[in-house]
Amino acid sequence: MNRDDAWNLLCEFTLTDSLRKHALAVECAMRAYARRYGEDEELWGVVGLVHDFDYEQNPTMPEHTAVGAKIMRERGWPEEIVLAMLSHADYSGVPRTTRMQKALAAVDELTGLVAAVSLVRPSKNIADVTIKSVKNKWKDKAFAAGVNRQEIEQCAADLGVPLDEHIGVVLAAMQARAAELGLDGIKS
Repeated sequence: MNRDDAWNLLCEFTLTDSLRKHALAVECAMRAYARRYGEDEELWGVVGLVHDFDYEQNPTMPEHTAVGAKIMRERGWPEEIVLAMLSHADYSGVPRTTRMQKALAAVDELTGLVAAVSLVRPSKNIADVTIKSVKNKWKDKAFAAGVNRQEIEQCAADLGVPLDEHIGVVLAAMQARAAELGLDGIKS
């Protein structure tokens, strides 16, 4: 399966722009980590794109990921991708045993926090976001309250990356694709 297959699957089941942009953000962060570790960037990017493809139609646990896995298996998606998608949700019971699975869990929530920090900047431009500005908002538990900071910390540790460095990797990846993510400060 390639990026086009992943994008088509995502768009078939995900109609909202915000969830599509989340998938794109996770994709770019996954590609950054694949490059960092000398892994298959296409595979890691595909996993990032499809990790939440079923969420809009199945937002509750355990349906989210379980339904997605069933659909992917029925359509012949490789088990490696199915298991990675499943593993990003703790409640799926699929342990994170590969670096790709650990990276997916580590970047998923963080991309949302980084996007939120960008959108509250006066410029609404991710280019104006720094690791320090993310860390400042990190401390404000009322800001992006749905983002599980403890989970991000644990997943970064599981990946073996210090938190500030992890934020930097994800931030740089998202900055590189700011326009596609709607984080370039330009209203469409």
